[in-house]
Amino acid sequence: MKKLYILPLLFTVLFCQYALGQKKLGLQPEIQNYRVPGFDGLNVFEDPKEDDIEFEGLKVRIGGDFAMQFQGLNHSTGSTSDTLVNLGTNFNLPTANLNIDVQLADGVRMHLRTYLSSRHHSEAWVKGGHISIDKLDFIQEDFLSELMEMVTVKIGLDEINYGDVHFRRSDNARAIYNPFVGNYIMDAFSTEAFGEVYLRKNGWLGMLAISNGKLNQSVITDPNADSKLSFYGKLGYDNDMSEDLRLRVTGSWYINNSDTRKYIYAGDRAGSRYYHVMETVDSGGDDFSGRFNPGFNQLTSFQINPFVKYKGLEFFGVFESATSGSDEGGSYTQLGAELLYRFGSWEQLYVGGRYNSVSGNDTDNGPDKNISRLNIGGGWFLTKNIVAKLEYVNQSYSGDGWNGAVFQDGEFDGLMIEAVIGF
Repeated sequence: MKKLYILPLLFTVLFCQYALGQKKLGLQPEIQNYRVPGFDGLNVFEDPKEDDIEFEGLKVRIGGDFAMQFQGLNHSTGSTSDTLVNLGTNFNLPTANLNIDVQLADGVRMHLRTYLSSRHHSEAWVKGGHISIDKLDFIQEDFLSELMEMVTVKIGLDEINYGDVHFRRSDNARAIYNPFVGNYIMDAFSTEAFGEVYLRKNGWLGMLAISNGKLNQSVITDPNADSKLSFYGKLGYDNDMSEDLRLRVTGSWYINNSDTRKYIYAGDRAGSRYYHVMETVDSGGDDFSGRFNPGFNQLTSFQINPFVKYKGLEFFGVFESATSGSDEGGSYTQLGAELLYRFGSWEQLYVGGRYNSVSGNDTDNGPDKNISRLNIGGGWFLTKNIVAKLEYVNQSYSGDGWNGAVFQDGEFDGLMIEAVIGF
C-alpha cells in the first residue's frame, strides 16, 4: 500500500519546485477573475468579476496544496455493544493537491484539481474541473459585452455552488481558507456534472443551476442507482458598506426528487479530518468519521449564510435544513457560528471559536438524533502561503435515535495541529 504513495509524492515534489521557482522568478502568470491561493484569497466566495487583467494570450498556472495534521484525540461511547478502536497521538497521512488553471481566451479560463494524496483514496485521481466564461469575445469582439459585464457561465464536472460553507471548507489539502481543522458536521459538498449561470450587479448576486445529480458518471442506465436532475440556486448581497465594514448574506437551495442515493452530503471523496473517531474494531474503518449524512433519497435542502467583517472581527453563520421528500418524512437542521479576530500588521494572526450542531430525525415520528461540536483555536500565517493552526475540538452525541449504536452518549475531544501550504 505504501508504494502507491511514492509516485504522487514524487509529482508533488517536482511540481512544488516548478511552481515555487516560477513564483520566485516572477513568472507565475496572472489569471483573470481568479481566487488567489493563500491569505489574499481569504473571504473570497464566488470567483471575482473584475476586468483588471489584460489578456495576453494563453497562460498556464500550476499550483499546489499540502496539509499535515498532528492529532491527539480521545473518544468514548455509552454503548456496551461496541468496542472503539484505540486512538493514539501521532501524525495523520499528509494530503496533497495539484491545481492547474489556464487562461484560454479573453474572459475564458479553466480550472482542474487533482488529489495526489487523500485519506479516502490511496491513488492520485482527478477531483474535477470546469470552464468559466465572463466574455463572449471568442464569438465576436464585444459580443453581448454589456450583458456579460454582469453574467458569468460555469460548466464542468466539479464542486457545485450550493451554500457558502464550501468556500471556507478544507478541500482535501486546500485547507488554507479554513480557519479550523475540520469541516462542518453536515458537510454539503459534491462533484457533479453541472451548468451554472450567474448574474451580478451592484453587490447583488443571483445564480440558477442544474446538475445531473450523479457523483460517479456512467452512460449505463440503472434504475436503482441513477439520479434525476438536481436543481439549485443562490440569491444574495455582498458589498463593502464602508472602508472597515463588509456585509454578505446569501440563501441557497438544492432539490432532487428521485428515489436514489443523494450525494450532496456524501460527495467528498477525499475523506474527513478527524481520523478514526467513533470507529469500532469491527467497523472496518470509516474515512468520513466525525461527519453526518442524513441519507435522504428525495431531498430538499436550503442554507442561509450571513458573513460580517468589521476591521479584524469576523463572523460567519450557517442555518441549514435538509428535508426528505418521502412519505415517511424526516428532516435535519444544522446551525453553525464562527467568530474570529484577526490581528497583526497584516492580520496574519487570528483566534476564534466555532459552534456547530445538527439535530433531527430520520422519519417524522422517529427518535431524535443530536450532534454538537465546539472548536476553539487560532492560527498564524507565517507567509501569505503558509499557515499553522492549533485547535481544541469537542464533539458529543445525544438523543434516543442513537440507542444501541456506537454513537449513543458518544464523545470525542482533544487537540489538533495542522500545517498548510497553498500557492
